[in-house]
Amino acid sequence: MRFASKRQTLQGIDEDAGVSLLIVEPEDMWHANNLISAGDVIRAPAFRKVTMTTATGSTVAKGVHTKLSIKVKSTFFDPLASELKVSGTVVNENEWVSVGQHHTITLKYEKADITFTIWKSHGWDSVATQTLKEALSEDRPEAIAAVVMQEGLANICLITDFRTIVKQRIESAIPKKRSSAKDASGGMAAFYEKTLSNLRNAIDFSIPRTLLLASPGFVAQDFRTYIQSEAARTGDKTLQRIAKEAVVVHSSTGHVHSLNEVLKSPEVKRTMHDTKFTIETNLMDEFYDRLRKDDGRAWYGTKPVEKAIAEGAVGRGGGVLLVNNGFFRSMEIATRKKYVGLVDKVKEDGGEVRLLSSDHESGKRLEALGGIAAILTYPIYDLDEDDEEDEGGEADVNNPAKESAVL
Repeated sequence: MRFASKRQTLQGIDEDAGVSLLIVEPEDMWHANNLISAGDVIRAPAFRKVTMTTATGSTVAKGVHTKLSIKVKSTFFDPLASELKVSGTVVNENEWVSVGQHHTITLKYEKADITFTIWKSHGWDSVATQTLKEALSEDRPEAIAAVVMQEGLANICLITDFRTIVKQRIESAIPKKRSSAKDASGGMAAFYEKTLSNLRNAIDFSIPRTLLLASPGFVAQDFRTYIQSEAARTGDKTLQRIAKEAVVVHSSTGHVHSLNEVLKSPEVKRTMHDTKFTIETNLMDEFYDRLRKDDGRAWYGTKPVEKAIAEGAVGRGGGVLLVNNGFFRSMEIATRKKYVGLVDKVKEDGGEVRLLSSDHESGKRLEALGGIAAILTYPIYDLDEDDEEDEGGEADVNNPAKESAVL
């Protein structure tokens, strides 16, 4: 994603003119989904079915291409299609649509760059600006390719800073153990051939990138050996590089959910030591370790975390605030400002803030805790003492689960 105008900068955002952005790759739809919140105004190309009256008085329906500005009510993101549907009411009428009519704009990646303009209802606060900065970043770490596999099953994935994308799922019938060794060997060779072909079609290896191969048993190692033999047979230097740099690790299954254990393995941590996802996985592991140790430095739930931040306990010296990014997308403005305030306070105190996505395993683990947690710089043991009195108080608008803290 990039600015539509070269004159636009992060430091010079004109809230009246809005921010115009170009969609230049499928990943941009993920960023657009995080940028656009309920209450914002979006202007973008739109397709509208209209009814027209002919000279004879009859009516005909036809589709017209136009540009519409809508006030956002809701969004729906389809990660497989990299398509974002933004629904709301029209705020600027034209010859086809009147103010107040409902419309859904579909934003998606196409060969021709698509431009949309966004006006933030709450202004460009620190969280929105950071989200925009990440969307515009051209130097984020390269995505990691991964194949999680078992006999007859392979999931080809792309792990980016922001999500795990399943690019292809391969299934192949492998002869049973009672079949001859020749048939079984031939079945696995055909499976490896099919997996390698799909891997090269689904992932762009023209830019060097790490390939993770994970499986129970020796399936991943045998697949790497197969790649090496194909590289030697064909003299393909790209295949030679892929096979040489591939990292083989153990996983319990060939299903996508096994990626969580894969990303925590020592081999992968060494390979991905500086990527955002691994850092967040490690932080969630540390958080759960502290919960088990009962050391007073791990708290979750809005009220306990708010108290800890107010006391300056999530600051310089190891303080970390973990927040689900969904808190900043679909809230009432006043509630959103509260969470933005928590983020800003932690940064002012010298602490670290991590906005986790529920599309990653670390974000799912945080979501199970109510979407917000903190690692404190020093232990506090009474942050939940008023929980009983607060039961009738403000509820979490994004997660109705009871907010509490576990020491």
